Amino acid sequence: MIPSVRPATHRPAHERGHRIALALAMLWLAQGLIAVPAQAHPLAPALLQLKETGSGPVEVLWKRSSLSVPGSNIQPIVPEDCPSLGQPRYEEQGVAVLVRWEIDCGEAGLVGRNLRVDGLGPAKIDTLVRIELADGRQIQRVLRRGEPSMVVPAKASKLDVFVDYLSIGFGHILSGTDHLLFVFGLFLLCATFRPLVKTITSFTVGHSVTLSLAALGYTNLPSGPIEVLIAGSVLLLAVELARDEPEPTWMRRYPWPMALGFGLLHGMGFAGALREVGLPSGEIPMALFSFNVGIELGQLAFVAALVAITPLVRRIPIPLPQRAAVYVMGSLAAFWMIERGAAIL
Repeated sequence: MIPSVRPATHRPAHERGHRIALALAMLWLAQGLIAVPAQAHPLAPALLQLKETGSGPVEVLWKRSSLSVPGSNIQPIVPEDCPSLGQPRYEEQGVAVLVRWEIDCGEAGLVGRNLRVDGLGPAKIDTLVRIELADGRQIQRVLRRGEPSMVVPAKASKLDVFVDYLSIGFGHILSGTDHLLFVFGLFLLCATFRPLVKTITSFTVGHSVTLSLAALGYTNLPSGPIEVLIAGSVLLLAVELARDEPEPTWMRRYPWPMALGFGLLHGMGFAGALREVGLPSGEIPMALFSFNVGIELGQLAFVAALVAITPLVRRIPIPLPQRAAVYVMGSLAAFWMIERGAAIL
């Protein structure tokens, strides 16, 4: 079908600029969504675990996801004066690859020695280092692109635990596309600022409750069905946003109870990510608190970015940007539901 030709009309320079900016933003979003992993979650941090066994060898476990960024190759570097004993043993566990071996650090043990992980920059993931000393003390640190090495301390500080788990929580929410899309849907659902604050706060309360309960062991639901339901919550919200009914539905009239309920569901998803990382035995309250704070800070940063670009989008006199965003949101959620559902059958 040949499109009709309309006479050219002159548009003000500022309107053309906004349209160009929007087009570039949508192009950037589209290419980012195409590159989103199907599971819609960031890759789990790699794990380097070292356990002293009295005067015997140090047991080493290296665990990383087999789903990696092309061209990346992260490798743990143990102290040079701790030679390896025997050959490494390889094992596959789902999408994770585990390597186990022993090293000999002599009577001095691990304290004061340097540990490093190479390749964290290209891999775009962090590494959790978990150390258990011979006397039972446990130390956990996170190595990342800007800090790929550490000296094993005699005791972990509360500040280290707070900063590390704050970083993990912040990175998880900003890399979890399904959670961000749900927050984006709540943003579109609320027409004014006060309902938005109330709704986002309700979502925060909901996921904070179930995250804490699950992390402390009071609830233990299988992650597969939870992930399907999380994708379903995004799809349900997208369907609601796509409606053109004159009378508002209960979700539009009372968005905060809906956000609270689905927040409980999303919190169990956050708890699954925290279980992959683990909590330091001596600092569980601090680690749980800082992980939660990291999630909230990441969520606030995302909402602040949406608030900042809203005036630009609202000056464009066409409904296409929101409509297109809702359709993309619903399509991704439907795909995740099918994929996650198939994975647990």
